[in-house]
Amino acid sequence: MPTANLSTSFPSDPPLAEYEDFWRVSVEQYDEMVRKGILTDGDPFELLEGWLVRKMTTNPAHNFVTQNLRDLMDALPLQGYAISTQGPIATSDSEPEPDLSIARGSRVLYSGKHPGLGEMSLVVEVAESSLKRDRTWKKRIYARAGIPVYWIVNLVKDQIEVFTDPTGAVKKPDYRQTQVFRRETLLPVIVDEVTRGELAVNDILPPPQ
Repeated sequence: MPTANLSTSFPSDPPLAEYEDFWRVSVEQYDEMVRKGILTDGDPFELLEGWLVRKMTTNPAHNFVTQNLRDLMDALPLQGYAISTQGPIATSDSEPEPDLSIARGSRVLYSGKHPGLGEMSLVVEVAESSLKRDRTWKKRIYARAGIPVYWIVNLVKDQIEVFTDPTGAVKKPDYRQTQVFRRETLLPVIVDEVTRGELAVNDILPPPQ
Protein backbone atom coordinates (compact mmCIF):
# COMPACT_ATOMS: atom_id res chain seq x y z
CA MET A 1 0.00 0.00 0.00
CA PRO A 2 1.20 3.58 -0.60
CA THR A 3 2.85 5.57 2.15
CA ALA A 4 1.16 8.46 3.93
CA ASN A 5 1.43 12.11 2.98
CA LEU A 6 3.14 14.52 5.37
CA SER A 7 1.23 17.61 6.50
CA THR A 8 1.94 20.34 9.04
CA SER A 9 -0.80 22.99 8.59
CA PHE A 10 -3.68 23.03 11.08
CA PRO A 11 -5.88 25.77 12.59
CA SER A 12 -4.58 27.92 15.41
CA ASP A 13 -6.00 27.71 18.95
CA PRO A 14 -9.73 28.58 19.05
CA PRO A 15 -11.00 31.33 21.35
CA LEU A 16 -12.76 29.87 24.36
CA ALA A 17 -15.83 31.97 23.60
CA GLU A 18 -16.65 29.70 20.65
CA TYR A 19 -17.74 26.96 23.04
CA GLU A 20 -21.11 26.90 24.74
CA ASP A 21 -21.89 25.49 28.16
CA PHE A 22 -18.60 25.69 30.02
CA TRP A 23 -17.83 26.42 33.66
CA ARG A 24 -14.60 27.05 35.56
CA VAL A 25 -13.80 24.01 37.75
CA SER A 26 -10.55 22.76 39.31
CA VAL A 27 -9.43 19.16 39.03
CA GLU A 28 -10.11 18.72 42.75
CA GLN A 29 -13.64 20.14 42.42
CA TYR A 30 -14.32 17.98 39.38
CA ASP A 31 -13.17 14.80 41.16
CA GLU A 32 -15.29 15.72 44.19
CA MET A 33 -18.35 16.18 41.96
CA VAL A 34 -17.76 12.68 40.58
CA ARG A 35 -17.25 11.17 44.05
CA LYS A 36 -20.47 12.74 45.33
CA GLY A 37 -22.47 11.59 42.29
CA ILE A 38 -23.12 15.12 41.05
CA LEU A 39 -21.52 13.96 37.82
CA THR A 40 -21.89 10.34 36.72
CA ASP A 41 -20.48 8.19 33.92
CA GLY A 42 -23.42 9.01 31.70
CA ASP A 43 -23.17 12.80 32.00
CA PRO A 44 -21.92 14.49 28.80
CA PHE A 45 -19.14 16.55 30.36
CA GLU A 46 -15.34 16.47 30.57
CA LEU A 47 -12.74 18.73 32.17
CA LEU A 48 -10.51 20.61 29.71
CA GLU A 49 -7.88 23.02 31.04
CA GLY A 50 -9.94 23.80 34.11
CA TRP A 51 -13.21 24.19 32.23
CA LEU A 52 -16.17 21.83 32.60
CA VAL A 53 -17.20 21.42 28.96
CA ARG A 54 -20.19 19.72 27.39
CA LYS A 55 -18.99 16.87 25.15
CA MET A 56 -19.97 16.78 21.51
CA THR A 57 -22.74 14.35 20.58
CA THR A 58 -21.84 11.19 18.68
CA ASN A 59 -23.49 9.56 15.69
CA PRO A 60 -23.55 6.00 14.27
CA ALA A 61 -20.36 6.54 12.23
CA HIS A 62 -18.50 7.72 15.33
CA ASN A 63 -19.67 4.70 17.33
CA PHE A 64 -18.83 2.36 14.42
CA VAL A 65 -15.24 3.64 14.23
CA THR A 66 -14.74 3.59 18.00
CA GLN A 67 -15.79 -0.06 18.18
CA ASN A 68 -13.66 -0.92 15.12
CA LEU A 69 -10.61 0.62 16.75
CA ARG A 70 -11.17 -1.27 20.00
CA ASP A 71 -11.54 -4.59 18.17
CA LEU A 72 -8.43 -3.96 16.06
CA MET A 73 -6.33 -2.84 19.04
CA ASP A 74 -7.43 -5.85 21.10
CA ALA A 75 -6.02 -8.11 18.38
CA LEU A 76 -2.53 -6.53 18.54
CA PRO A 77 0.34 -7.73 20.78
CA LEU A 78 -0.19 -5.14 23.51
CA GLN A 79 0.41 -7.24 26.59
CA GLY A 80 1.42 -5.05 29.50
CA TYR A 81 -0.81 -2.18 28.34
CA ALA A 82 -4.33 -1.15 29.32
CA ILE A 83 -6.69 -0.26 26.45
CA SER A 84 -9.68 1.91 27.34
CA THR A 85 -12.65 3.14 25.33
CA GLN A 86 -13.93 6.62 26.28
CA GLY A 87 -12.36 6.42 29.73
CA PRO A 88 -10.96 9.50 31.51
CA ILE A 89 -7.26 10.27 31.67
CA ALA A 90 -5.75 12.71 34.16
CA THR A 91 -3.41 15.64 33.50
CA SER A 92 -2.49 18.62 35.68
CA ASP A 93 -5.61 20.61 34.73
CA SER A 94 -7.76 18.29 32.62
CA GLU A 95 -9.60 14.99 32.59
CA PRO A 96 -10.45 14.44 28.93
CA GLU A 97 -12.17 11.25 27.80
CA PRO A 98 -10.55 10.18 24.51
CA ASP A 99 -12.44 7.71 22.37
CA LEU A 100 -9.60 5.23 22.82
CA SER A 101 -6.43 5.28 24.92
CA ILE A 102 -3.50 2.99 25.62
CA ALA A 103 -1.78 3.27 29.00
CA ARG A 104 1.32 1.55 30.34
CA GLY A 105 0.64 -1.27 32.78
CA SER A 106 -2.19 -3.74 33.26
CA ARG A 107 -5.83 -2.78 33.71
CA VAL A 108 -5.54 -3.66 37.40
CA LEU A 109 -3.13 -0.74 37.86
CA TYR A 110 -5.98 1.65 37.00
CA SER A 111 -8.70 0.03 39.09
CA GLY A 112 -8.49 2.89 41.60
CA LYS A 113 -7.27 5.81 39.51
CA HIS A 114 -7.26 7.27 36.02
CA PRO A 115 -4.12 6.92 33.88
CA GLY A 116 -2.07 10.07 34.39
CA LEU A 117 1.05 11.94 33.40
CA GLY A 118 3.83 9.65 32.23
CA GLU A 119 1.48 6.67 31.89
CA MET A 120 -0.21 7.32 28.54
CA SER A 121 1.28 5.96 25.31
CA LEU A 122 -1.39 6.74 22.72
CA VAL A 123 -4.76 8.52 22.56
CA VAL A 124 -7.37 8.59 19.80
CA GLU A 125 -10.25 10.97 19.12
CA VAL A 126 -12.92 10.17 16.53
CA ALA A 127 -13.92 13.55 15.13
CA GLU A 128 -16.79 14.96 13.14
CA SER A 129 -18.68 17.69 15.01
CA SER A 130 -15.76 17.77 17.48
CA LEU A 131 -13.05 18.17 14.80
CA LYS A 132 -12.04 21.75 15.61
CA ARG A 133 -11.90 21.03 19.32
CA ASP A 134 -9.87 17.86 18.78
CA ARG A 135 -7.38 19.61 16.47
CA THR A 136 -6.82 22.53 18.82
CA TRP A 137 -7.94 22.29 22.44
CA LYS A 138 -7.52 18.53 22.86
CA LYS A 139 -4.28 18.48 20.87
CA ARG A 140 -2.84 21.19 23.12
CA ILE A 141 -3.81 19.23 26.26
CA TYR A 142 -2.29 15.99 25.00
CA ALA A 143 0.90 17.71 23.81
CA ARG A 144 1.32 19.50 27.15
CA ALA A 145 0.91 16.15 28.94
CA GLY A 146 3.67 14.68 26.76
CA ILE A 147 1.50 11.89 25.33
CA PRO A 148 3.77 10.48 22.59
CA VAL A 149 1.17 9.67 19.93
CA TYR A 150 -2.22 11.27 19.23
CA TRP A 151 -4.56 10.13 16.45
CA ILE A 152 -7.57 11.99 15.09
CA VAL A 153 -9.89 9.82 13.01
CA ASN A 154 -11.22 12.64 10.85
CA LEU A 155 -14.66 11.63 9.57
CA VAL A 156 -15.04 14.96 7.74
CA LYS A 157 -11.97 14.44 5.55
CA ASP A 158 -12.16 10.62 5.57
CA GLN A 159 -8.59 10.28 6.89
CA ILE A 160 -6.55 9.64 10.02
CA GLU A 161 -4.19 12.33 11.33
CA VAL A 162 -1.28 11.15 13.48
CA PHE A 163 0.56 13.61 15.71
CA THR A 164 3.92 12.72 17.29
CA ASP A 165 6.85 14.35 19.10
CA PRO A 166 4.99 16.48 21.69
CA THR A 167 6.61 19.65 23.00
CA GLY A 168 5.50 19.04 26.57
CA ALA A 169 4.59 21.85 28.96
CA VAL A 170 5.74 24.91 27.03
CA LYS A 171 3.91 28.21 26.44
CA LYS A 172 2.19 26.90 23.28
CA PRO A 173 2.11 23.10 23.50
CA ASP A 174 1.85 21.22 20.22
CA TYR A 175 3.09 18.21 18.29
CA ARG A 176 6.08 18.76 16.04
CA GLN A 177 5.23 16.04 13.50
CA THR A 178 2.01 15.27 11.66
CA GLN A 179 1.20 12.52 9.17
CA VAL A 180 -2.05 12.02 7.30
CA PHE A 181 -3.17 8.49 6.41
CA ARG A 182 -5.90 8.07 3.80
CA ARG A 183 -7.82 5.09 2.48
CA GLU A 184 -5.76 2.32 0.88
CA THR A 185 -2.82 2.99 3.25
CA LEU A 186 -1.54 1.12 6.28
CA LEU A 187 -1.35 2.89 9.62
CA PRO A 188 1.45 1.73 11.96
CA VAL A 189 0.48 1.37 15.61
CA ILE A 190 3.53 2.73 17.44
CA VAL A 191 3.45 2.33 21.21
CA ASP A 192 6.49 3.48 23.18
CA GLU A 193 8.56 3.74 20.00
CA VAL A 194 7.83 0.13 19.00
CA THR A 195 5.61 -0.75 16.02
CA ARG A 196 3.06 -3.21 17.41
CA GLY A 197 1.33 -3.80 14.09
CA GLU A 198 -0.27 -2.08 11.11
CA LEU A 199 -3.95 -1.33 10.58
CA ALA A 200 -5.59 -0.79 7.20
CA VAL A 201 -7.25 2.61 7.20
CA ASN A 202 -10.14 1.04 5.27
CA ASP A 203 -10.74 -1.27 8.26
CA ILE A 204 -11.06 1.71 10.63
CA LEU A 205 -13.18 4.16 8.64
CA PRO A 206 -16.87 3.60 7.82
CA PRO A 207 -17.63 2.17 4.38
CA PRO A 208 -17.61 4.88 1.66
CA GLN A 209 -21.06 6.35 1.08
